[in-house]
Amino acid sequence: MALPVALQLYSVRDEAAADFVGTLKAVKAMGYDGVELCGVYAGYSAEEIRGLCADIGLTPISAHSDYDTMLKDPDGVFAYYAAIGCKYVAVPYLPPEYRPGTEEFFKVVKNIGFLGEVAKKHGLKLIYHNHDFEFVDLDGKYALDYLYDTIPAELLATELDTCWVNVGGENPAKYLLKYTGRAPVVHLKDFWGEKSENMYELIGRVSKAPEKPKNFEYRPLGQGLQDFPAILAAAEQAGSEWVVVEQDSPSMGLTPMECAAKSREYLGTLGY
Repeated sequence: MALPVALQLYSVRDEAAADFVGTLKAVKAMGYDGVELCGVYAGYSAEEIRGLCADIGLTPISAHSDYDTMLKDPDGVFAYYAAIGCKYVAVPYLPPEYRPGTEEFFKVVKNIGFLGEVAKKHGLKLIYHNHDFEFVDLDGKYALDYLYDTIPAELLATELDTCWVNVGGENPAKYLLKYTGRAPVVHLKDFWGEKSENMYELIGRVSKAPEKPKNFEYRPLGQGLQDFPAILAAAEQAGSEWVVVEQDSPSMGLTPMECAAKSREYLGTLGY
């Protein structure tokens, strides 16, 4: 049975900021079943967002929340997303000072375990959204595997980003199967080219003048290098509940909304 498809609203963040309701309606009209939230939407309470999603017919399955923000007020953050009706909250990104290769990373792992406990108290499940920097050796295994081996599955599940798994050097479908039963939400992201050593300016994380990427760009699904039939089959086999489309920045002369629509159309050709 085909999995339901959500859109990570970071993909259309400017549109959502300018017209949140109109953007949700447009996302629904494209054929999406749900949304993954990104941050707090000014002017809307948790209850209002829950009501809007229900009225429009979108499931607010999950949300990305900044790691430091969650640590500062874990009960407040998880209560907010629980009130919206989310089932999952993701650690979306680690800045350089927290990443594998630093002493701070071991504190981060401990803190993520703590956040998982608080999330569970609020009826939520914490998930972790990877990039490629977790695919470095740590005690004979990937740092990403170290994270999941250290924190029990009852407190932390995966949100594997298939683009970054690929860029990190692994086959996304095979790596997804490794976490069968622990991969409820899977990010579908397509790309073209090779990454530079200073990639994250593409998602607004670096303020200095960026190194020119090696022809790297995010693309609508089906327009890049990913094998999505294999990835989707693996997601179903792994017991995933949702697949989420994410495109960090538009490409191919299309707007963010046009990219989101093109990705949804492509998934339709695969029976999703």
